Amino acid sequence: MDNLKSSIDVTIVGGGMITHDVILPSVFHLQRTGVVKDINVCALDSPPLKLLKESKEMTEAFPGQEFNAYPSLSEPEENKYPDLYKEVIAKMKPRQMVVVAMPDQLHYSVIMEALKNNQHVLCVKPLVLKYNQTVEIEKLAFEKGLFIGVEYHKRFDNRSLLAKKSYEQQQLGEFVIGEAKMIEPYFYRSSNFQNWFTCDRTDPFVYVGCHYVDLVYFITGLKPVEVSVTGIKGKFPNGNEGYMWANGRVQFENNAVLSVINGLGYPDEGAGSNEQNLHMYFEGEGKSGHLKHNDQFRGVEYAYLDGIGPGGTHFNYVSPDFFKLVPWEGDGYKPIGYGFESVSAIISSAHSIEKQVKTLSETDSLKKRQEMIQAADKRGIIATPANSYINELVVEAARLSILNDGQIATIEYGDNPHIQLKNK
Repeated sequence: MDNLKSSIDVTIVGGGMITHDVILPSVFHLQRTGVVKDINVCALDSPPLKLLKESKEMTEAFPGQEFNAYPSLSEPEENKYPDLYKEVIAKMKPRQMVVVAMPDQLHYSVIMEALKNNQHVLCVKPLVLKYNQTVEIEKLAFEKGLFIGVEYHKRFDNRSLLAKKSYEQQQLGEFVIGEAKMIEPYFYRSSNFQNWFTCDRTDPFVYVGCHYVDLVYFITGLKPVEVSVTGIKGKFPNGNEGYMWANGRVQFENNAVLSVINGLGYPDEGAGSNEQNLHMYFEGEGKSGHLKHNDQFRGVEYAYLDGIGPGGTHFNYVSPDFFKLVPWEGDGYKPIGYGFESVSAIISSAHSIEKQVKTLSETDSLKKRQEMIQAADKRGIIATPANSYINELVVEAARLSILNDGQIATIEYGDNPHIQLKNK
């Protein structure tokens, strides 16, 4: 009963793919386990909300569970409500949870609206596109005792946690060179991506390459100091121009180098939902070590009777490790995998904070919340503004580089971290 009394309300801002595939199912499960109470989902217009409501997978997994839709499902599909999320957040009780599941360039405005209204925040990666915005967010959130978690879910993959432990215990050696790859499906080009994934806003390195830069930092603790990204442009079906492919080179403070290949081009006929992997080499005393994660192939192969796989395929490499809905001892299905674990850890952290300060005075409550935020920062498992700020510096450097034809952008740390083109 105590858990139910301390449940927190969740407002998800954004009704797109990540909300359907990971966030809403995760929040639904947290609702039936007593962590979450009421759920709001706010979108630009009603069509994505209707898709969520009518999702067969969702209704089978979470029978009888509902969310409040903003705008209403009865609203004409052509009506747009870009600022409706502000009204929804303003009506929330203080210190609940806002989930930011919007295109990269919109994160900052939604986060600041949440903080203005005294809400904890879960944000899909990257947090923002500018380092100074990260600093502003971190400072304001800490002053108010509000928890912010960035959903870098690969940190919760068991193989990432094992690699972090092995590196910390000096079992691998010192990282010297590596390569990472994440190629998203070709059919993304025909999705809503074509409306926002344009050259002036983002690129494949910023969108998904950041996962692996964060992961190398998470495993090794090494800070990136130089970034170079070259992009290859193409046209979406609606005529908008975007970077369809990107190649990044990241140099770290110990001179180690990571090459990162990204794109929106994994064949729809391919067996995987995408292609992704990480390969790192290390130097030891008179010997070398290495780590290789083949992330799109988890040793599971299915051949479906019908084309229900990604892109409509029949034969698939199925990953049970990222996110899947499976039978459990309760009704419907439950989410498993590191995608769920990441969302759960962030929302449960805010929930735990609120449970522990429930009976405290306002002054003691703020002090306790700040102590718990600092503990999460130091622990470094959940990405927070304080322990993952290097990602915003890398993203900012990457954008500067790709818009200048791949010129090297340097990251300067010290009292005033900033980026600039090399030799400028």
